[in-house]
Parts: sequence; C-alpha cells; structure tokens
Amino acid sequence: MSEEKTPQRPEGLGSEQRPSSQPRLEVEPTPVEPAGAASGNASAHTTARIPVDPGNPTAAGSTRQVPPVDYSYSQGQHSAGQSAQAHASTHTETRTVVKTKSKKLPIFLASFAGLVVGAVLVIALVMSGAFRITDSNVETAGTSGTPQKIDINPEDTTLSEAVAAKALPSVVSITAQGEDENSGGIGSGVILDTDGNILTNHHVVQGATALVVNTDDGNSYEAELVGADESSDLAVIRLKDPKSAKLTPIEVGDSDDIAVGEWVMAIGSPFGNEQSVSTGIVSALYRSTALQSASGTSIYANMIQTDAAINPGNSGGALVNDEGHLIGINSVIESYSGSSSGVGFAIPVNYAINIANQIIDGETPVHPYLGVSLVSVNAYNARTNELAVDSGAYVAEVTADGPAAQAGIQKGDIVTAVDGEGIASADGLIIALREHEVGDEVTLTVVRGKDETEVKVTLGSDEALQAEQEDTSDGPGAGTGMSREEFFRYLEEYMGGALR
Repeated sequence: MSEEKTPQRPEGLGSEQRPSSQPRLEVEPTPVEPAGAASGNASAHTTARIPVDPGNPTAAGSTRQVPPVDYSYSQGQHSAGQSAQAHASTHTETRTVVKTKSKKLPIFLASFAGLVVGAVLVIALVMSGAFRITDSNVETAGTSGTPQKIDINPEDTTLSEAVAAKALPSVVSITAQGEDENSGGIGSGVILDTDGNILTNHHVVQGATALVVNTDDGNSYEAELVGADESSDLAVIRLKDPKSAKLTPIEVGDSDDIAVGEWVMAIGSPFGNEQSVSTGIVSALYRSTALQSASGTSIYANMIQTDAAINPGNSGGALVNDEGHLIGINSVIESYSGSSSGVGFAIPVNYAINIANQIIDGETPVHPYLGVSLVSVNAYNARTNELAVDSGAYVAEVTADGPAAQAGIQKGDIVTAVDGEGIASADGLIIALREHEVGDEVTLTVVRGKDETEVKVTLGSDEALQAEQEDTSDGPGAGTGMSREEFFRYLEEYMGGALR
C-alpha cells in the first residue's frame, strides 16, 4: 500500500472558534417592594435596554449564561403621623448571551440533496433499461443488451444443513494407534454397509496395531484391517462387533457424472475435530499425481480437485454432492504450509468402490500392467546418452511375455504419448495407464532411435507382479511397491545419474 493510501489519524480537528466579543444584554434592576408595604405605594417600573445586532440576531436555542442577580433595597419604618417612604437602591446587572449558529439546516439540506440525486439516478437507470425491478427478481442488462434473469431461491440457504444432516451419520472418525503409545494419528472413513465395512485411505491406517472408530452418535468401536491397496492409497477396515452399532451406510453417487463448478461438501475430522463439514465447488477434474513415501508409491489418477477445506484428519473422509451422495474420498492437499490452501483432491468414488469391493471379496486389487521398467528422460540424461528427445519415459527393461513385449516394445524405446496425450516422465506414463482398466487397448507413441512409431498394447493385470514383490519383501526396496530393478532405477533417476 502506498503512503498516500495508508490511513492517517485526523489532526487539527479542534473546537469551533468563538468570536472574542459577544453582544451583551443589560437590564436595569427592579426595586423590590418590602413586605407589608402599603397598598397605595407607587409601583416601581423596570426598563430594559437590549442592544440588538441586526446582522446577527439571537437564534432560537441560543445558550445563555446567567449569573446570580443581587438586588438591594432599603426600607423605612412607619411611625404615627409620619408618611412612609420607601427607598430603593439602584443596582446594575450584566448578563451574557452566547450565540451559536445552528448547523442542522445545512446538514439536512445536504442529506436531502443526496437522496434526490440518488433517486434521479435510479430513475434514469430504469428508464434507460440498464435494469428493472420486478416482484420476484432483479433483471440486469448484459453486454449483449439481453436482460439476464437472476432467480433467488430461499431454499438454497438450507442446502448445506440438509446435506450435512443426511451424510454426517455415514462418516466416522478413525484413531490409529501404533506400536508406540505416542505414535498413530486420526483420520476419517465412510460407512459402506451394515456389516461394518468402512472405506478410508491406506495412509490413515498404515502401521496401526489398534483401530478405534467413533461414529456420529458419539459411540466408539474397535475395528480391524480387512485389506489395503497401497498403490491406490485405499483401505477397508471393519468393526469387530457391527451388530452393536447403529450404522448408516452412505449413498454412493457417480463420479463420472461430475461437472466443474458443482457444489460439494467435505466431511471428516480435520485436526481431530470430529464431524466437521466444509463446502466448496469442484475446481477441476482429471488431476493426477504420484506420491512417494517411506513405504511405497501411491498413484492418484483422475482425481477431483476442490476448494472445500481439506486438512490433516480429513483423509479418508467423504466428498459429497448437493444430494448427499458420495462422489470421492478426500486424500491429498496441495499446500506450502501443510494446511488447506483451497487446493484439495479426492479419489473418484467409482474407482474407490471398485478397489473396496475387491478387498471386501478377499481379492488382491489389480491395476493395469504394461510389463516394463521405466526411467524419466530429462535434458541431462538425454544429452549424456544422445537421445533423440529430452522428455518421456525411457524403457530400461522389458518383462518377458508381458503386454509390452507381446506388442513389440523394446529396451531403449522412449514412450512420449498415450492415445495422443503427451508423456513427460516415467510417472506420467504410469499415471496415464492407471486411468485405464485391465484389458483396455492403448496406443503408445514410441521413439526408437531417430524414428517415431505407434504401438498398440493390451494392458494386463499386475496381480502376479504384486505376489512377486511380496516374496522379495526382505530385500532393497521392500514395501515400496517396486521391484529390485525398479528401486535401483528410481534411485539412479533421483540422484541424477546417467542411464546404463
């Protein structure tokens, strides 16, 4: 803010200056008749001389300061045969009248003039067609000259109350206790059915040795882990005694039927504050990212971006629409401070429910599988290895008999696009493939040497790969969701080393 715009304290606003000389009013004293005086005594008369300034007459409401008046008189004694004589002393009294000018009239005139100008302006706008007022709405003229009708629905003020009343009973708070008494955390979850199955994020329950669920009615229950999919950051827990709880399963919506700008509500336990709601809109769709952690890599594909406040503790909670239907699982925020900055992300419910059903059915959640080990291409390793492009996903290894091998993908190929959408890194290729289903056919744009070609690949399932990774969990990269080779390749990329 410039110095001119900085608010300043008003200075020099003193009292109104009074004129040094004021008109004076002089009154001759009136002789006071003594008590018991004869009725025939002559009455004294008072004569007032009031100087008047014709240019500044005393206004109504003038303030007068009147000092006490001291009247003196002498009274003679009556005696037989003597005439009574009354003697009156003469006293001059001075009174001061302070005159002030009334400011009520100028203020009133200024206010009245303002009202008149405003009324004339409104009438002019109405007559010019800028806007018109009807009984139920206000119509304003758009840039095209066509009036835009703005309807006001009083019921909109209760939308958040109605949605919260419907969805809150289906969202729970989850306390995850670790091996250490000081470890663990608080997250959120969504009730899926009356059997006590609750959908949440994997990172909420990861490493927990005990789980406690607090429901909307204030009761708490013990729960156990049913299964988790670290790759998609989803997990299902179940109450140990669901029959003792009054459960309200959430109504599931369709995340494929979402529009940008749509009203949404986030429900969860931010910072441990259970059953909290925040509202916002769908800010964007199809946001994707990959996040590394100490235990693995989670792929977030086609996420819903929202400006509804999402904070630590909201993870695993519900993102619902204006009908109270579940459309996403709140999972990720983008923030420099670690708290809400108006950029939060939710896993689409269609994908989340698909993973949850596989876990509940006792199956291993599967994902699209290409059968390659990848390294990101950047300007440095592209120059070092004399590559034809400086971005994309470099194929470091090809799994024998895998989908890529069967389609003709070779070691040294660089994938630069999937179905025409550009790919800048290894993570970009993985995320793009995760947006598809097992069995889908995709077209990969491949740079081989100096030539570019397109290869069609039918995506397989990573179930066998997951089983293999579990068998090698005692070696380097254990629990990271990557094979040994992928782990070392990742380290090489992270350290900025050249391709081998």
